[in-house]
Amino acid sequence: MTASQSDSLPPSFFDAIYAEAPDPWSFETSDYEREKYATTLAELPRDRYRSAFEIGCSIGVLTEQLAGRCDSLLSVDVAERALEQARARCAGLGNVRCELLRVPETFPDEQFDLIVVSEVGYYWSHADLRRAGDLIVEHLVPSGHLILIHFTNDVPEYPLSGDAVHDAFCERAVESAPAHSDAPLRHLCGRRERRGAFGYRLDVFERR
Repeated sequence: MTASQSDSLPPSFFDAIYAEAPDPWSFETSDYEREKYATTLAELPRDRYRSAFEIGCSIGVLTEQLAGRCDSLLSVDVAERALEQARARCAGLGNVRCELLRVPETFPDEQFDLIVVSEVGYYWSHADLRRAGDLIVEHLVPSGHLILIHFTNDVPEYPLSGDAVHDAFCERAVESAPAHSDAPLRHLCGRRERRGAFGYRLDVFERR
């Protein structure tokens, strides 16, 4: 464990949450989550990806849906209880691997043409967000896509806000990718959605 990692929410935080409830954020039953997943899939720039990486898969509801768009999908989480459900949900999908892994402390030694960061970035400290951003850019192939989706309501126990996560990646990006810019990402699109009291932000980037 690095010094900066101690400011991120530890795996024990999530172990305790899943010990109390198998689906603590109602990913399986919430209309808000169902619509958010549909929007996420609709915003993917390509119909299909060769190799995708999902950081923070939880119980695998989005994982199962992403699998239909990917030849290979590696989905990771820090909570074993959540992964047990994700593995069971995706047991019949030969293109999906669900592994226990903590980003940015560990990162797979692979290259991806799609990386999905959904509802996980605000659990990182500022230092870990920067390190995760470096690793994501490093492991995203040219013209590969990064999609971020995060809750934008204030949650005091989280180290960062959803907007802070997205803004950090926007700082690495340009809108129109001018030739003279050394920014590693191009920002393709962004949107905000709200359902009742809950809101989220979605941004899509392309590796230059």
